[in-house]
Amino acid sequence: MILSCNHIEKAYGVDVILKDVSFFINDNEKAAIVGMNGAGKSTILKIIMGEISKDGGEVVFAKDKTVGYLAQHEEADLSCSIYEAVLEARSDLLSMEKRLRQMEEQMATISQEELSDFMEQYHRLQDEFEEQGGYTFRGEITAVIRGLGFSDEEFGKTMQALSGGQKTRVGLARLLVSKPDLLLLDEPTNHLDIASIEWLEDFLKNYKGAVLIVSHDRYFLDRIVTKVIEIENRVSKVYKGSYSDYSRKKEEARAVYIKHYLEQQAEIKHQEKVIQTFRGFKTEAAIIKAKSREKALDRIERLDKPMELRQDMHLRLEPGIESGKDVLHAEDLSKSFGDKKLFSDVQLDIKKGERVAIIGANGTGKTTLLKILNGMLDSENGSFQYGTNVVPGYYDQEQQLLSEDKTLFDEIGDEYTDMTNTRIRTVLGAFLFTEDDVFKRIRDLSGGERGRMSLAKLMLSKANFLMLDEPTNHLDIVSKEILESALNDYTGTVLFVSHDRYFINRTATRILELKDGAFHNYLGNYDYYLEKSRQLTQELLSTNSVSEADNTKETEAQLDWQEQKRQAAEKRKLMNAIAKVEKEIEQLEQELALIEEKQADPSIATNSGKLNEWANKHFAVSEKLEPLYTKWEQLTNEV
Repeated sequence: MILSCNHIEKAYGVDVILKDVSFFINDNEKAAIVGMNGAGKSTILKIIMGEISKDGGEVVFAKDKTVGYLAQHEEADLSCSIYEAVLEARSDLLSMEKRLRQMEEQMATISQEELSDFMEQYHRLQDEFEEQGGYTFRGEITAVIRGLGFSDEEFGKTMQALSGGQKTRVGLARLLVSKPDLLLLDEPTNHLDIASIEWLEDFLKNYKGAVLIVSHDRYFLDRIVTKVIEIENRVSKVYKGSYSDYSRKKEEARAVYIKHYLEQQAEIKHQEKVIQTFRGFKTEAAIIKAKSREKALDRIERLDKPMELRQDMHLRLEPGIESGKDVLHAEDLSKSFGDKKLFSDVQLDIKKGERVAIIGANGTGKTTLLKILNGMLDSENGSFQYGTNVVPGYYDQEQQLLSEDKTLFDEIGDEYTDMTNTRIRTVLGAFLFTEDDVFKRIRDLSGGERGRMSLAKLMLSKANFLMLDEPTNHLDIVSKEILESALNDYTGTVLFVSHDRYFINRTATRILELKDGAFHNYLGNYDYYLEKSRQLTQELLSTNSVSEADNTKETEAQLDWQEQKRQAAEKRKLMNAIAKVEKEIEQLEQELALIEEKQADPSIATNSGKLNEWANKHFAVSEKLEPLYTKWEQLTNEV
């Protein structure tokens, strides 16, 4: 066991965040903490790291274990490059490497009496350096930076030139390459595109240490974790298995909990009715019985109301007007920004009732397409038109048309005057605005809250063709499920951009992948897209192999006899040159082996003068070998 949290409690004044949270993490285990926004998931991570104090309970770490937490890494020097910032996270290996080089330079000057102890220290340090990955860490750093979505051209970009999201990715890279025994990750997929998220999934699945993740990305969790720690009603419950296993077990547990809750509510109402009846008799015996039952009723540990019975957590939406069968037709759409071409010759037809997801890497033009379809940007070529009775509605977190001075309640009520107060609260509750939250002013909302409010207004509009850009951002898992259910029951049409693969899988009936400037169509959900795209990739590789073989045969047939003869002579010449170089390399390598054998001789190893002499010979031979290796590589490439 690497971490144990026992009966953790935390409150801010009278607001109890955590009442009784207990779980443990074993070595190499991958676990997730899930729960609604505000349940205390990030609070637990901060308590574990000692960033905030706990009111009760204990956090116990195994001895001599290292812990990595993204928030604890200080921001790197803004003047350094991305590569330098990540490399600095392995300062331990850099220091060891520097010390090894210093010791190598000192070898020739060490006295005979000190040499034996010195070499023992050197070999001990060398073994430690190798054991900790000293000979591979630079390659691993490059792989991590690339995996998190940075191109090779960006390696030299300074931290100062990065966006907030890019700096977060650099921070994540620094954490991953430091390889702690326990990784604590709070929303690690933020600011990553699907390709980078998939890379991170593979990295974490194969990670040698333990991982504890807080994330709303259910697809991501499903591929990594083997344990789910749920925080609900301020207490924890641990489920073994993947996220899907947790979801299934949770549904079963919910059904049992609801049954017990309803039975308890029925019993409470029965007792209250009996107490009221006894009080109505006015006799002393009846009053004593009423008081006795009241005391018994007070002693009942009442169950919290299940989420499924909170009416404000359900949302059903219907378009105000029905559209025709053809919703959108686009022809030859193209868009570039400067020299960068995003897409060209896009053909797009969307029919009534479809839920189409647009996926692709960051910067490929997904959001740009939505903005063109909403008249916010012009395309360079092509055209598009909406079908009969189509009323488009657009959700873009950067374009939130809200009245700053209004409360949330008034923002909805003033625009939809036929809605009851209960209905307004129901809608706001579905988007996480409950109780007194509904009386907040728009101007006092955070960026995430403004996004949720804009989404709520759009879902209530008369639009029958919803275009949504990352609609699940800033929603917790329960709210995502509510939105999924609402969209699946929606009789209008939906076109959306999302990186949330679980959401895509649950809602999309068709997927458009934007890749290499073109849209590729897949008739199905995300799982179907994955299966089909892998199949197409394999077919393409197979076709290319056959084509290359056919092309080779065709080319050879076209060469006349003289050309073939010339090529054969050239090849013989190269092969003879390679044989000559290989012979020289073999002779020098044998010479090097003899020198190394001499250096290992105790009579030489303990004589600093002779050792220095043989070291110079070793260096001279090595200097001759290096250009021969280069020449051999060039010749083989020519062949």
